[in-house]
Amino acid sequence: MITMEPVILNSHGHNLSAASRPVFNSSCRFDEEFKYILLPVSYSLVFVIGFVLNAMALWLFLKMRPWNPSTVYMFHLALSDFLYVISLPTLIYYYANRSHWPFGVAACKIVRFLFYANLYCSILFLTCISVHRYLGICHPIKTLTLVKPRHAHLVCGLVWGVVTVCLVPNLIFVTTSRRDNDTICHDTTSQNAFNEYVDYSSVVMVLLFGVPFTVIMVCYCLMARSLCKPRVGLSANQQGNASRQKSVKLIVIVLVVFAVSFVPFHITRTLYYTARVLDANCEFLNIVNFTYKITRPLASVNSCIDPILYFLAGDHYRSKLRTVLTGKRQTLSGQLRVPLPEEKK
Repeated sequence: MITMEPVILNSHGHNLSAASRPVFNSSCRFDEEFKYILLPVSYSLVFVIGFVLNAMALWLFLKMRPWNPSTVYMFHLALSDFLYVISLPTLIYYYANRSHWPFGVAACKIVRFLFYANLYCSILFLTCISVHRYLGICHPIKTLTLVKPRHAHLVCGLVWGVVTVCLVPNLIFVTTSRRDNDTICHDTTSQNAFNEYVDYSSVVMVLLFGVPFTVIMVCYCLMARSLCKPRVGLSANQQGNASRQKSVKLIVIVLVVFAVSFVPFHITRTLYYTARVLDANCEFLNIVNFTYKITRPLASVNSCIDPILYFLAGDHYRSKLRTVLTGKRQTLSGQLRVPLPEEKK
């Protein structure tokens, strides 16, 4: 069985490099030097870009009241992303310091919890946005009369509650351990509880990734059929109205998020967990470990892609952003304008 953070000592009692640490109790070794560059750099980029874009998005959403249901879902999506990116500096320090965690076991649990909370809240909020847009395209009359912002708030509260309940065991599984003078913050659990953790994470993956992804694909297939169907009595220009264009943009952006962030991460994580449980051969373990470590930062990139959704698929957000930027330029130009001679009198 593979150890979580394998360590051996050389004849002088010092740590060997990550490249020479055994994964098995036999001779299999992982080369993980790449992650000490990849993860700090990628997490730093996600932190800077995600912090700026999501802070701006939250500020604009708060200035856009009253909200419609789509805005409610987008606000909670931005809030989820923002809570996650503010936790990234601890992970940046951790991997830049070659996997030494000085912040304590409670902080380790919280940071790992926020990663999965953002991951699955993002998936569920994107599902809510997609279902709402499907209803607006395929059942517009019922949507206008029955779906109100208060209903969206209730759904968002339910999403936060379901994700929190599902991830409570993750708080119990995640722990720290000592490796000589270093403290490791495990992203899964200790070696003794790994098999139980795999069973638990598999159930969570099906419930919070598999089911929502299936719902999204069904909605998009139905939306595509409706959008491609000619509307009787409408001209070609009316066929391509703003609502239909927004729907196409929404479909493209959400599919990009899943293709870049969610699907690769869940596939490689499943392969990695399975290989560890089955004690796969060393060469295969090195391959799946490498691919899994690469897709971990990709799973965080959704925090930077989601704000694009607000700009392209939300008219109110786009117009508010333009108003703020235009207003600032006008104010600045007014302050810098040189007064005419008659204005000085």
